[in-house]
Amino acid sequence: MEHKSGLRERKKNATWELLRKTALELFEESGFEDVSVAEIAAAAEVSKATVFNYFPTKEDLVIGGMKRHTGDAARIVRERRKGQTPLEALREHYFHLLERRAPQVGLKDDPVFLRVQRLIIATPSLLIRAMDYRRQSAVMLAEALIEEGNPPLTSRLVASQVLHTQHIIVEVNVRRVLDGDPIDEIHSAAVSAAEHAFGLLEHGIGDLMRRETDPPPPDPAYAPDGCRIDYRQHAAEAVEESVEKVLADPGDDMLQTIAYPERR
Repeated sequence: MEHKSGLRERKKNATWELLRKTALELFEESGFEDVSVAEIAAAAEVSKATVFNYFPTKEDLVIGGMKRHTGDAARIVRERRKGQTPLEALREHYFHLLERRAPQVGLKDDPVFLRVQRLIIATPSLLIRAMDYRRQSAVMLAEALIEEGNPPLTSRLVASQVLHTQHIIVEVNVRRVLDGDPIDEIHSAAVSAAEHAFGLLEHGIGDLMRRETDPPPPDPAYAPDGCRIDYRQHAAEAVEESVEKVLADPGDDMLQTIAYPERR
């Protein structure tokens, strides 16, 4: 039974790798949006149902790994040591990932990681999905803090600030990896960046960046209410143009009657 189970797992892993490799090649060749799941299945010589058995959505073929880490921050905070703050626990874990050169902090330069990152940057729908995974992480972290009896607003603010800060410094690492910088060189800068970022979270922004010079004159393109002076005029013109296009259709008699009863 153990032998059969091992064979089954190896076959599943091989199929998973085949599907992902095939999908990445097609996405790079034709663009993520222009490749269907059916085309991926055909290229891998499997059924469309098989693809969905391994990857519930097309986006999962590229960034499904992010989904498995959405609960990491919440778990780390729940399991933190007595006397340790959520920030301290998350900081400790982040530096542990940096030391391991883990993909979660962007310090990986193998071909698949690079291909995935380039696809994410080039594909709006993948960027949106990645942003949603980060949102889910923040929600789960906030829920973990609320479960401990912390105020909901404070919990959400803490979760959002810490995880968004991590995202920014990870993004810097990924950009440098894509530029071809050596991992060891990036690691040194990444440690310094993380120390600075977590330091700001710990001590607050306070007097940071207080203006010492006079401000520039107000931008004349904006009215006192903060709206662009030409915005309302352009918006009204755009609405009028759209209405005229709709009403130009002779089949829209009902719209004609509602919009311009005097024309009937």
